[in-house]
Amino acid sequence: MDGNYITRQEHDEFARRIEAEGKRRDDENKRQNSRIGTLEENIKEIHGLTVSVERMAVNMENMLAAIERQGNLIEKQNSRIDEIEKEPAKDSKQLKMAVITSVATTVVGAIIGAVLALILI
Repeated sequence: MDGNYITRQEHDEFARRIEAEGKRRDDENKRQNSRIGTLEENIKEIHGLTVSVERMAVNMENMLAAIERQGNLIEKQNSRIDEIEKEPAKDSKQLKMAVITSVATTVVGAIIGAVLALILI
C-alpha cells in the first residue's frame, strides 16, 4: 500500500469527530437561537414599557396643565371672594363717615345758631 491512504479505523474516527463537531454546532445553534428568541421577547416587553412610560408622561403633563389651570381659577376666585368680603367693611366705613359728618354738621350748626341767637338778642 501507498502511504497516502488512511485506514478504515482512522476514517471512522475522523467521521465520528466530524459528526460530534456537527452535533456540537447544532446544539450551539439551538442554544443561540433560544437566546435570540428570549432577547426578542425582552425587546418587545421593553418596547411596550417604553410606550407605556411615554403615555404616562403625556398624561402627567396634561394633569399638570389641568392642575395649573385649576390653581389659577382658585386664585381668581379667592381674589373675588376677598373683594366681596371687603365690601361690607367699605360700606360700614362710608356709613360711619356719613354719621360722623352729620353729627359734626349738626353740632357746628347748633353752635352757629346759638352764637347767632346770642348776638341777635
